[in-house]
Amino acid sequence: MKDLILILKRFAPPYKGYIVCNFFCNLLATIFSLFSFATIIPILQILFGMQTETHDFVAWNTWTTLDEFLAIAKNNIFYEIESLIETSGASVALMWLGIFLMGMTLFKTGTTYLASLSLVPIRTGVLQDLRNEIYEKIVDLPIGYFSEERKGDIMSRMLSDVGEVEVSIMSSLEMIFKNPIMILIYVIVLFSLSWELTLFVMILLPVSGFLIGKVGKSLKRKSLAGQEQTGELLSQIEETLGGLRVIKAFNAENKVVKRFRSLTKTIRETFTKINGRYLLAHPMSEFLGTIVIAILLWYGGALILNQQSSISAPEFIYYLVIFYSIIAPFKELSKATYSVHKGMASLQRVDEILKSENPLKQQENAATISTFNKDIEFKNVWFKYQDKWVLKNINLVVPKGKTVALVGQSGSGKSTLVDLIPRFYDVVEGTILVDGVDIRKLNLKNLRELMGNVNQEAILFNDSFYNNISFGVESVTQEEVETAAKIANAHDFIMATPEQYQANVGDRGGKLSGGQRQRVSIARAILKNPPILILDEATSALDTESEQLVQNAIEHLMKNRTTVVIAHRLSTIRQADEICVMHEGEIVERGKHEELIALNGYYKRLCDMQSF
Repeated sequence: MKDLILILKRFAPPYKGYIVCNFFCNLLATIFSLFSFATIIPILQILFGMQTETHDFVAWNTWTTLDEFLAIAKNNIFYEIESLIETSGASVALMWLGIFLMGMTLFKTGTTYLASLSLVPIRTGVLQDLRNEIYEKIVDLPIGYFSEERKGDIMSRMLSDVGEVEVSIMSSLEMIFKNPIMILIYVIVLFSLSWELTLFVMILLPVSGFLIGKVGKSLKRKSLAGQEQTGELLSQIEETLGGLRVIKAFNAENKVVKRFRSLTKTIRETFTKINGRYLLAHPMSEFLGTIVIAILLWYGGALILNQQSSISAPEFIYYLVIFYSIIAPFKELSKATYSVHKGMASLQRVDEILKSENPLKQQENAATISTFNKDIEFKNVWFKYQDKWVLKNINLVVPKGKTVALVGQSGSGKSTLVDLIPRFYDVVEGTILVDGVDIRKLNLKNLRELMGNVNQEAILFNDSFYNNISFGVESVTQEEVETAAKIANAHDFIMATPEQYQANVGDRGGKLSGGQRQRVSIARAILKNPPILILDEATSALDTESEQLVQNAIEHLMKNRTTVVIAHRLSTIRQADEICVMHEGEIVERGKHEELIALNGYYKRLCDMQSF
């Protein structure tokens, strides 16, 4: 019950109107079903000639309590039926009772349909809200979060787990606004018919409720394991698609297939147990309900046969029909309980994302910045991943309009250093200043608007050339996009495609060569026109011809800009204003190309290796 209240408090408030509509429709459906069942009593009495007493009309305004009103209503209904039989005959009375039964059933099914229909906007709305919330959280979380998480698992939480939560919520709404209403009203009617029989039944029902609850609790544990395994499955698929070239090159098809088969076997076993327990809800509740009805039939029948009961045989049949009608909502209630337990396991996984803390906090009333005027300064900067220090006591100034290059072996901390400038991560110790202001005190969006990034891997989206180049820039014209593409040496190959700037580049730019992808990403940076440029090994993965074209585009891009360059090919940074050589997280040498060659140290060795 605690889980149920938690789900409703969290997701139901935006849809109160639909919930109220669902509640009243279910209430009306229950009342109409009672009226339709009530026709059984006079029909049986007419068919079997069981009506011995006669009724006189009682004025409607003579009642003072609810019991008196119900007694008067019952008396007058029988009076009208008796009058109809007397004037028109029993067959005509049966016809009108049948018409009444059809009318009540029509109203019952109509209100039941409206009740179900009112749940549809809630179901689709909650699914939309939850997916939007997760997606916004994913976009908001820092890059470091995803280095420790599998993409496939995150996708599983966004698709499979969210679907389970949606089903769970629908079950919760039915539990509260449909089944309990029906059960409560039916029980009240049963008490009004015979409190002795109903009290006897109430002693039996808690036993079945206890058994159903025991199975539901074990279901939650299994469901959590199943969703985690589904996440691992999506991760393996994502890794396989991304690494298919390597798998085939190393003849590792059998190895990955064997690993995949092992996982799917485990998933099958887990979900076989989950579904087995979930499907147990219906037969278990039906069997337990039938046991209760059999006992009730024996006990109530014995009372009537021994003339110890306060109700007649037709009324006892009506009693049994109402009680049997409780079984259906009771079965749905037990099944919904299972769904809630199953959904809570998925909600727990979704909340691991939604409740993740973003360590990159923006201060309240953060300072705005719209221009870059002076320099970027690293002052005693230290940074570590988990327990390993990646940067140690970095002191560096990048003056406006200058180009500073970072070189060194892989793992020396170059990429981490430039990732700190746009606050993809926060320093552990020390400060980074832009125009003398700590970047942690600046508005994060303003800070990143000052910067343009071109990375080693050109990240393009499965969209047109136009949308990839104009990505993140508002209100641009076709002419501006084409100008940026021309500067980046991308215009010619774009125009050579049939759809030109509206041509799709494919998934991650898969329809383009490496050099073409890089030039499109450079065009994107040119269009943004940032005062600060960060180049992270932008030409290292290219062939010589593509490198020359990209290098020319980069030189256009670097004009009149403050640039931080990471380079493995040292020939591309010979003209840098300052070259910093990094080794194991520290700047071990700095100066111009000729000065570093003269030192005959780390930089000279790097140059000699590349010359060789």
